[in-house]
Amino acid sequence: MTETPTREVPLSALTVEQKAGLLSGQDTWSTREIAEAGIRAVRLSDGPHGLRVQEEGGDNFGMHPSLPATCFPPAVALGSSWDPDLVATVGEALGLEAASAGVDILLGPGVNIKRSPLCGRNFEYFSEDPLLSGVLGAAYVNGLQSTGVGASVKHFAANNQEADRMRVSAEVDERTLREIYLAAFEHVVAEANPATVMCSYNRINGTYSSENRWLLTDVLRDEWGFRGAVVSDWGAVHNPPAAVKAGLDLEMPSTNGRSARQLTQAVASGELDESDLDRSVERVRALAAYGGTSGPADFGKHHRLARKAAAACVVLLKNDDALPLAKDTRVAVIGEFARAPRFQGGGSSNVRASEVVSFCDALAEYAGPGVGFAAGFRTDGEDQQALLNEAIAVARDCEIALVFAGLSESEESEGFDRTTLDLPVGQVELIRAVSRVAPKTVVVLSHGGVVSLEGWHDDVDAIVDGFLLGQAGGAAIADVLYGVVNPSGKLAETIPLRLEDTPAFGNFPGERGRVVYGERLLVGYRSFSTRKVAVRYPFGHGLSYTDFGIRDLTVTPIARDRVRVNLVVDNVGDRDGAHVVQVYVDAGSCGEVLRPARELRAFAKVNVVAGGSEAVELNLDRRAFAYWDTEISDWVVTPGEYRVIVGRDAVAVDAESVVELAGDEITRVLTLGSTVQEWFDHPIVGPVLLDTFQSDLLAAIAQPGTLRVMGTLPMQKVVNILGESLPAGAVDSLMAMTVGG
Repeated sequence: MTETPTREVPLSALTVEQKAGLLSGQDTWSTREIAEAGIRAVRLSDGPHGLRVQEEGGDNFGMHPSLPATCFPPAVALGSSWDPDLVATVGEALGLEAASAGVDILLGPGVNIKRSPLCGRNFEYFSEDPLLSGVLGAAYVNGLQSTGVGASVKHFAANNQEADRMRVSAEVDERTLREIYLAAFEHVVAEANPATVMCSYNRINGTYSSENRWLLTDVLRDEWGFRGAVVSDWGAVHNPPAAVKAGLDLEMPSTNGRSARQLTQAVASGELDESDLDRSVERVRALAAYGGTSGPADFGKHHRLARKAAAACVVLLKNDDALPLAKDTRVAVIGEFARAPRFQGGGSSNVRASEVVSFCDALAEYAGPGVGFAAGFRTDGEDQQALLNEAIAVARDCEIALVFAGLSESEESEGFDRTTLDLPVGQVELIRAVSRVAPKTVVVLSHGGVVSLEGWHDDVDAIVDGFLLGQAGGAAIADVLYGVVNPSGKLAETIPLRLEDTPAFGNFPGERGRVVYGERLLVGYRSFSTRKVAVRYPFGHGLSYTDFGIRDLTVTPIARDRVRVNLVVDNVGDRDGAHVVQVYVDAGSCGEVLRPARELRAFAKVNVVAGGSEAVELNLDRRAFAYWDTEISDWVVTPGEYRVIVGRDAVAVDAESVVELAGDEITRVLTLGSTVQEWFDHPIVGPVLLDTFQSDLLAAIAQPGTLRVMGTLPMQKVVNILGESLPAGAVDSLMAMTVGG
């Protein structure tokens, strides 16, 4: 942390021009300094999975070189760890490296929801589920900020695609926003108090995020209590005065004085009040409190952490007695990614890794000389047939073929979305050809977004999904394949059978500047479970080299709207391992609004020794059972029965219990626009409705068969028909009984 140049002066001592100048960057990565006023520059830098510091000038696109840093597993991998403690440790290491480089604010984590598997930046996001994203995001921020370096949680909000991301309008209803796309940010704000929140490029229902007062002030500050600064994504501000008025504090990067002039003119014209500038200047000035003190980064220690973290993220998708490998197993290593690993995403988060270990490099720890290798494919246009023939020859002379496949950086990156889930055709041909000649075939995948397993899944004996594992990913894969590490990763997103089955298909990425979130709440596994659509592997899936069992489940209400879950996890195998307890809630029978058939509401990663047991207790709070009620603009728990499901994924049920909750007593206000059914169902008005109206017509409508047909009529229609036959003032008196109830 750089020391403040001189003693800080009060805001009243600053001119309007100085205040305006503080609300946009000095350059690409720094805020402005006013030395004579004791206001120092604050330095920001890209993360989120490794420091990207450029010594001179710099850019925000990842196009120019940066200083060496540890490239930890990106969020796509950390999400599959389901391990908040691990993520916090990685966050702490990132903070130490940032502090050592003089960085005050690290731009991460990204907690946007994976609405479609085609999003080109999904490698920077944790999950398709808001609870998992929020818990891991909060852990990351707490770990990072424990070093004194501040975090910037991004991209707020509904930034779920790269196509037209600078201007596309996400057309999404408020309930869906609250329950899916804002929930992870809300959790991070509540549990970790991040230094900054970064607003996104896109528009939400027609309004740019940088100018969205409902988003940046009403929700983020007034409802959630956020106390930090709102910073723009780099270049996301279109109208600086409108942005400041909405609640944006710091525009990045520098606009060479343009924005400051516009803000100054807005104050002069009365468009902005000087107090609007004061509010944001205070928040930007407060960022000077961030910035750790650290000596040189311990890259060796952090590389070892990166290896440990990567191994915890690996997901064993399939294993038909092929893994783990014995050291004397005669293996053939096939695939260019085995020696030139794909370990991170492209774009602004691209890290110049302090060192990179490929699987071929790491193999020396486990296998003796004479391991066969064939590139199998390359992305530079070399004769694929020759490479395929070489791979087949190597595969014939082994006990197990290890095929390393996946996507190259040219096929997925920040800045564009994918158009298919398929692996390159040449790689599919390679996998199938090798599986025909090798006694056993194991496929190891490297990719930032979900890839299809169709066309070759049934031909191979094991599939190991590594996603993007960071600079030590090659060694981590070796640790898992040879059983030194028992795989414990679980999918943080669903692997579908077809792209056409995915919830956003047909509404992604939109057209002519608009993208409709027509699937509403049914994102990811919520959609597949509710619509009963088969998938290749469900959210939460992941195998182990041991076996676990769940017993003694008890679900105990501890209030009207929350429960305590107790259970025991048994390791019934012969290896120590970690199991992720996943607790889902099915609220489908409660209320008249859409409720998904599965919603993750709690989880815990538990280490259990071979033959041992661990007791687990989890609390499901009010939000585990609530939905956002747009009529009363609040969270509501409907009285009724809820299924609490413990599963090893979003499909499998290990144990379940039905619990009845008293929920909320909501008395809704009735109007003439309310339906006849709503009038009859009202707890106060319903019992006295017929006596008050004294109408044969209404009594006839109240009959079950008739009410089924006419129950959706607005009460105004019935009042119009009854006319003068209604007792004077009866309607108004009944409606008055519902106000303030």
